[in-house]
Amino acid sequence: MSEIKEKLYNLCVAYVQSRMKASEQAIAEAQQSANDDTKSSAGDKYETGREMAQQETNRNLAQLNEANKLMVALNQIGTKSNSQKAEAGSLVITNNGNFYLSISAGVLQLDGQHYFAVSPASPIGLKMKGISAGDEFILNGKNYLIQSIS
Repeated sequence: MSEIKEKLYNLCVAYVQSRMKASEQAIAEAQQSANDDTKSSAGDKYETGREMAQQETNRNLAQLNEANKLMVALNQIGTKSNSQKAEAGSLVITNNGNFYLSISAGVLQLDGQHYFAVSPASPIGLKMKGISAGDEFILNGKNYLIQSIS
């Protein structure tokens, strides 16, 4: 199981890195756009274009900051721990899906299986935190039976 957890961890790292790269590229493009904007006879157009580029840069800086927070959260997760209770870094197998408690990265596909990368602070992550194999919980009217935790 630790091999699966390590692969899922690496998929999460790749997800965050791609978000960071996309944000950095968008920031560079917005800055280039602002630099290319030249003063025209309609002075307001120049200022509006620069302001729009600045807003785009700020939006992408915020996304980059969020991606950095996700990377920090990932760096705090171990792939070798084998706790009997669900915690950050745990792989939780239920009757309604496989969950990797790490960051909110959506559905990860690995070896033909679907795994949901969820944050321990998400509603389902909070329900899972501290439970053991054989435990059950209900979320949104759906019953989850914990089959195994690694």
